[in-house]
Amino acid sequence: MSSSHPDPEQVDEGGEGRAATKGLFARLSGALSDPVLRALVTATSVSRVGRGVFLAVTVLFFTQIIGLSPAQAAIVLAVSSGCGVVASFLGGWLADRWSARRLAFGFEAIGGVLLAAYAFVGDFASALLLASLAGFFDTLGHSARSAIIARGFAPEKRVHARAVLRTVTNLAIAAGSGIGAIALALGTAEAYRIVIACAGVICALGSLPLLRLTATVDAPARTRTRVLHTETGSIDTHATAAASAERKDWNRRSPWRDPRYLLLSGLSAIFGMQFGVAELGVPLWITENTNAPEATFAVLLIINTALVVLFQVRASRGTHDVRTAGRVTMIAGWLMVAACIVYALAAGLPAWAAIVILIVGMITHTFAEILSQAGAWGLSFELADPVRAGAYQGVFGMGFSLGALASPIVVNATAITFGFAGWAMLAAIFLAAAFGIWLIARRAAASATAPASA
Repeated sequence: MSSSHPDPEQVDEGGEGRAATKGLFARLSGALSDPVLRALVTATSVSRVGRGVFLAVTVLFFTQIIGLSPAQAAIVLAVSSGCGVVASFLGGWLADRWSARRLAFGFEAIGGVLLAAYAFVGDFASALLLASLAGFFDTLGHSARSAIIARGFAPEKRVHARAVLRTVTNLAIAAGSGIGAIALALGTAEAYRIVIACAGVICALGSLPLLRLTATVDAPARTRTRVLHTETGSIDTHATAAASAERKDWNRRSPWRDPRYLLLSGLSAIFGMQFGVAELGVPLWITENTNAPEATFAVLLIINTALVVLFQVRASRGTHDVRTAGRVTMIAGWLMVAACIVYALAAGLPAWAAIVILIVGMITHTFAEILSQAGAWGLSFELADPVRAGAYQGVFGMGFSLGALASPIVVNATAITFGFAGWAMLAAIFLAAAFGIWLIARRAAASATAPASA
């Protein structure tokens, strides 16, 4: 979830809060000693500020400035997400064949330019076209970054890098949302367009630090299938046969031929629908089924962002181990069960009681989010074939994109439609997905230790 600035009184209350905050900044500053992570953190912090600005004003820009109906705005955003599904695998596939750092730079620079072009949108057709292209290139760049993380860090450092980047992303989006509030406060078309154009430029500038990455984050060069002899200039049959064998091995390592990884990606996509619960289900539940004021959701967003920033890096320790990743995912599954039931209990209560119950639900939900992300990162890296790291990360990202597309439908068809029974259905779905992921991790750990024991 993206949100506004954390409340200082919630984050810093007491010595324990101050220690946690100091520990957070100590961990982030310590992580910047790694040149690869330093470049990624710099790029992320800049580009996500721009993305935060854009997220804060997009819907109102579409409806109040351009004049789109709510249905048209929803179509624009849905098509943008749909283009991202296609781009998830394509970005990883390309990162296995060409320089991942150059691809990430190019894709994200183009994506920033496309975001800036939103400032000149005037109707539904142009908004739909730009949303499709911007979503496509943004996801291409994200998949290329995932390939960089998979190759640029040792196995025990990859999940930590992801956790640091997610923490930085939350902070940057919160800062960007604050900047976007300037346009919301002024309310003029000129203010919206200037802020959006600036957001796009900021996103494009965020791609520049990626050029500082070294070639170690790129995929190894592949041998051509037809190789010329260095002295005679004729075709070297032995080298050509070796190159052909390498190509066959390359194709055999495709993630589409790895049923375990495909099942992991599918189950992770199902569990990833918990983001849809937070972004769609909770606000609708508050407004339609509880006596809590609508502003309660803003408080919940602040709590979510503060907890993610404070605890994501810490909760990710050790999840590069497959067995540990499966265990924390199972814990996340039970936490989601608890969160769904707690959310459901807020219906019909007095306003103050509903607020308290919803806060408890969001805290539980956020820790489920934190642990599930840590487990998903560890398993997505460790169960992937390192030779095709980009393609594997692309497939995993595509699964999450599909889950994001399905979540509004599933959440509306369960919790919002059937109330407590619907929340119980959601809880069962999340628990089943977590159990499946835990089972995959357990079997993978057992199969890895069996050869070592022998």
